[in-house]
Amino acid sequence: MKHLILIFGLLVGWPGLGLAQSPLQHVDLTSPDMTQAEMTREEVMAALATASLEHPADFTSRKLSGLDLSGLDFKRAVLRLARLNKTNLTGANLAGAVLDQAWMLEANLTKANLKDANLFQAQLLKAILDGADLSGALIASDLTGASMKNTKLVGANLSADMRNQSMGLMRGVLASANLEGADFTNANLSRTRFEFASMKGVILEGANLMRAELGGADLTGARVAGADFTDADMTSAKLKDLVGVADSNLEQAVSNLNLAFRK
Repeated sequence: MKHLILIFGLLVGWPGLGLAQSPLQHVDLTSPDMTQAEMTREEVMAALATASLEHPADFTSRKLSGLDLSGLDFKRAVLRLARLNKTNLTGANLAGAVLDQAWMLEANLTKANLKDANLFQAQLLKAILDGADLSGALIASDLTGASMKNTKLVGANLSADMRNQSMGLMRGVLASANLEGADFTNANLSRTRFEFASMKGVILEGANLMRAELGGADLTGARVAGADFTDADMTSAKLKDLVGVADSNLEQAVSNLNLAFRK
């Protein structure tokens, strides 16, 4: 039932859900623009080969959906507004890449290097990022239903920038995502949405979770020493066997902490 409610909310565009960040309801996801590629792997490799630190490869708005781009070096490449739906980027180097407003629905980024990448308003619904490294990345993106097992997000920023919200609340959305074993050490997760996410064994040490939305999330065995839970929403969250509670401020979560499952 909870998943049906979430899906219904996505379809009708409830405020605060993923669609507040993306006009998905106005896009035909089955159109050639969203499903086909205008370049081959070889052409992408050729463009990367001529790039330099001063003049990085520019794939702005290029259609690259469905391609096998695994293992390629996109370091500092510009992929703003690119279509990468169902693209295979396994093991690709995207360190420092600009992926703002990129379409990456169901993309495979297993073990990809996304350190210090920019992912502002990127669409990564149901993407696979198992074992990927997003340390230091800016991730105000929609990752609803994504698989992020053992993903590294040390020092990443998924928070809402309250100084720039003219288009709505832009922040990380990880609702119903699989985050088991993910490392959010010292990450900024303020106002990030984690509803119904599987967060078993997740590392939240030193993370900022102020006003984060954790309703229904499973944090069994999470490491929370030094984490800031001020005004976080814990309704129906599973908080069993947490490690480091005494060194966190879990009790500063909003009053509905008593509605969480703690034993």
